[in-house]
Amino acid sequence: MSATVLIVDDEENIRRVLSMGLQKDGYHTLTASGGHQALKLLDEAHCDVLVSDVVMPDMNGLELLRRVREKYPDLIVVMMTAFGTIPAAVEAMRLGAVDFLTKPLEMDVLRKVIRNALRDRERFPTTPDTRRRAAPRKETLFIGNSPTIREILQIVERVADTRTTVLITGESGTGKELIARMLHEKSSRASGPFVAVSCAAIPETLLEVELFGAVKGAYTGAETDRIGKFEAANGGTLFLDEIGDIPPLIQVKLLRVLQEREIERLGSNKPIPVDVRLVAATNRDLEQAVQAGTFRADLFYRLQVVHIHLPPLRERPEDIPLLIEHFVRKYAQENNRAMHEVSPEALQLLKAYPWPGNVRELENAIESSVVLAPPDAPTLLPEHLPPQLRRTLSSK
Repeated sequence: MSATVLIVDDEENIRRVLSMGLQKDGYHTLTASGGHQALKLLDEAHCDVLVSDVVMPDMNGLELLRRVREKYPDLIVVMMTAFGTIPAAVEAMRLGAVDFLTKPLEMDVLRKVIRNALRDRERFPTTPDTRRRAAPRKETLFIGNSPTIREILQIVERVADTRTTVLITGESGTGKELIARMLHEKSSRASGPFVAVSCAAIPETLLEVELFGAVKGAYTGAETDRIGKFEAANGGTLFLDEIGDIPPLIQVKLLRVLQEREIERLGSNKPIPVDVRLVAATNRDLEQAVQAGTFRADLFYRLQVVHIHLPPLRERPEDIPLLIEHFVRKYAQENNRAMHEVSPEALQLLKAYPWPGNVRELENAIESSVVLAPPDAPTLLPEHLPPQLRRTLSSK
């Protein structure tokens, strides 16, 4: 039996074009000119997919999505708009839309989104609500109370329990993997695996196997089948760090996984479905890489449905005392030290340092200071700080 797609748009021409295009693919279609008519049709007829505009005069698409989620939780929803904004896309994903497409709509893209969503419903029938009830909650701390960090943490809360891809950018040491872990732990995938891969640390010749796996005999030394990181992360989250360093061949394969939600092991043409939420990170300027022709534009736009940029530590100095307090307490407890406070003089020196290595460098400095200070020292003093840090400050 063919699936039924309900198309909601206040423009008659768009309804007609989308309806005709989907009918050619064998779908049964219904159309509505607004949210109220759409809700009435949903009460009268079974629908598998809802494709709705966002900006409509009688009821906007996000309000329609909210009502649909309450009454028809299993309905597949695809949102579309000519006024695409990140907040609208984030809200649509948070409310359960499978994708957010911008007008003018490409028919092939819509076909692919609907096909993948229907296929996923057959392959992975477990609902998000079921996962949410089963998921144990963990807690990853991201220390900071600056306005920028508060805004970032709000975005994390809003997008965590969605399927949308997230691109995290920022200098090395700013905490990109921490944000990725928070996205995983606050989602309905928290009971599934969190798999992290540093793309720059794996040679190009091995990265394909590392990500997608290989079958026996695919290369010299492949004596057994090997699963890749996508399969290992099935049901959970895959974090691809340093995504800007992946070579062109892997970019093509990664784009296909995002579009088709299936992988092929090296040496095999048999597709394997994967239910993976992808989070990527980089310290490179991907827009510049796109312009230079070293990174695919279509992959870039697919990755950055939601973009989170982590500022360097020097741009959020008000968070430095909080971080110092946290790391002193952490490493004193781990190493059985008495230290529990920081002297004003030491704090002043730590605040004056530019921290080119960001939070990672600060953490290493505090760990070194706590461990090398006398075990019974209750207070972190300037003389306990790493010599390199003191030399750098004294030379200014």
